[in-house]
Amino acid sequence: MNRIRLGVNIDHVATVRNARGEIYPSPLRAALLAQKNGADSVTIHLREDRRHINEYDLNQIKKKLKIPLNLEIAATREMLKIALKSKPPFICIVPEKRKEITTEGGLNLNYNKIFLKNLIVKLKKNKSRVSLFIEPSLRDVFEAKKLNADCVEIHTGKFCNLVNKKKKFKNEFKKIEKVTKLANELGLEVHAGHGFTYDSAKILTKIKNIKEFNIGHFLIGESIFIGMSSAIKSFKKILNS
Repeated sequence: MNRIRLGVNIDHVATVRNARGEIYPSPLRAALLAQKNGADSVTIHLREDRRHINEYDLNQIKKKLKIPLNLEIAATREMLKIALKSKPPFICIVPEKRKEITTEGGLNLNYNKIFLKNLIVKLKKNKSRVSLFIEPSLRDVFEAKKLNADCVEIHTGKFCNLVNKKKKFKNEFKKIEKVTKLANELGLEVHAGHGFTYDSAKILTKIKNIKEFNIGHFLIGESIFIGMSSAIKSFKKILNS
């Protein structure tokens, strides 16, 4: 059985820092702590409005981190320029709306498709692994393959919300399962992200061939109570038990 990788998203360490305009808590320190405690990668989302992570964070983390950095960006010229300059090993293209609290869904792969395709070509030439953040949709998997992405990351927000509210999640689980199967058949690596708690992560590990879980908000919140190292170790145990 192949080991499932854990990507730790540290955006909300920066959210706490920015709430008071201080220099602490340090996203770099969080990234290095995640590395020390067994994370397989560290995820940061550089938003257009810089509401949490900023370019200084990106540069410092990229410089000092020894495990892969996964940079989430919107499909814009500004973000393409930053990504080409910083050369993170992993890049995930995500949708972005200025007024949203958090990412609300997967990419619209039919919007500005020519630009998106060219963006992927440039990032891959720059030696970055490129993932597309999509809804659990078979059509989106086919589109991701046509765009020549390396991976798809399935938006698991709806599934996780159903689990959290103790509602029926079987249909959403089956959708994710079908999407994962198709993506693997097409040669796309499958990742999962958004909204995970211990319970929802444990349930989704039952789907074969999801290679990577990217977990942030709950993990950072749990760290307040049990410490970041314990939260990371708990998720690693769940993903590979």
